[in-house]
Amino acid sequence: MAEAAGSGQRIMRGPMKTSDFDYFLPDALIARYPLARRDASRLLHVDTATSTVTDRLFAQLPDFFRPGDLLVFNDTRVIKARLHGEKATGGKIEALVERVLGEHEALLFMRASKSPKPGAQVRFADAIPARVTGREGDLFRVAFDPARTVLEWLDLYGEIPLPPYLDRGAEADDDARYQTVYANHPGAVAAPTAGLHFDEAMLAVLRGQGVETAFVTLHVGAGTFQPVRAETLAEHVMHTERYAIPEPTVAAVRAAQQRGGRVCAVGTTSLRALESAARDGMLRAGEGETDLFITPGYRFNVVERLLTNFHLPKSTLLMLVSAFGGAELLRRAYAHAVAENYRFFSYGDAMLIERLD
Repeated sequence: MAEAAGSGQRIMRGPMKTSDFDYFLPDALIARYPLARRDASRLLHVDTATSTVTDRLFAQLPDFFRPGDLLVFNDTRVIKARLHGEKATGGKIEALVERVLGEHEALLFMRASKSPKPGAQVRFADAIPARVTGREGDLFRVAFDPARTVLEWLDLYGEIPLPPYLDRGAEADDDARYQTVYANHPGAVAAPTAGLHFDEAMLAVLRGQGVETAFVTLHVGAGTFQPVRAETLAEHVMHTERYAIPEPTVAAVRAAQQRGGRVCAVGTTSLRALESAARDGMLRAGEGETDLFITPGYRFNVVERLLTNFHLPKSTLLMLVSAFGGAELLRRAYAHAVAENYRFFSYGDAMLIERLD
C-alpha cells in the first residue's frame, strides 16, 4: 500500500484490500492463559519518528512517560455474558449476550439446531426463564424473568465470555484476570485487553512520577473478534458499540494538551471512544453509539500514543493500529514480534505505538 500526504492527512492510493492486513501467526504464539503477574508481559516499542521497533518489558513502561502526560483508560467491566440453556422443546441453546438493553431485556447471539422464533420460551442454566421477543439481524431480543435484572441473572449463572481463539472454556482464574483492576461499569462482553497489564502497583508508580490518569467507558461487543470478510475495506460494515466520555476526562485531555503533555490511549477501545467524541476536531463529553472504522488515512484528533496488544489478522483493530503507526512499520513490527516469539492476543504481550504524523 502506497501512502501519500495531502491536506495534513495521510491518504491511500487505490482501494485498501483486506488481504493487505493479513499475517501468518503460529498457533503456539496465541497466549491461552495469562502470566502469573499482570505486569510480566513484554513490551514492543514502535517509534514512528525513527521507524524502529525495540524490545522492552511492560514493567519498564514508566520509562516512556514524563510528568504531565495523560493515560486514558477504558473502565468498562466484562459481564458473564455466556449462557447455556434449552428451548421448550428440549433443544440445546448456546447464547452470548451482546448488549443489555434494560433491566430485564438484552440482545443475544444464540446458537441452536433450529433458531427459536419470536414468542418462544427458553430457559438458561436451568434457572432463568426467558422469552424471545424479536430479531434484530443476527441477534435475538430476549426478555428475562423480572425476578432479577439481566445483570443479576448473569452474575449468578453466566460465564466469562473468553474470546473464541483461546479455544477453551472459562476457568476460575479468568473471573479476575479477564478484567482490569479498574473495571467499573458493567456492559462489555470482551475485555479492553491493553488494560489487563496494569496492576495497582504500576498505576501508583505512574501517578507518583506525575503521569495523570482519566477514564472513558466503551462497552466492547462481540463484533471486535470478527474478521473483515469483505474483499476491500470500503465494503465492510462496522459494528456499533456504546461509549461515554465524562466531563472530567475532557478537562484532563485539554489540560494535558495545554501543558504539552502527551495523550496516551490505553487500548484501541479508549482510542475509539476519544476519537468518536472528537470527529469534528473538538473533544466533547457525552454518550453515544460509535461505528467509527479507523483505517490508514484517518486523521487523529486527540490520541498521540497508543498502548495496545497484538490483534487478529484481517481485523478492524489491526487496521486501526496500522492507521496509527503506519501500515508498513506495523507490518515490520508484527513480523518482528512473530520472529521473537511474542505472546499474542488478549492474554498476550503489549505494544506502545507513537503516532505517525
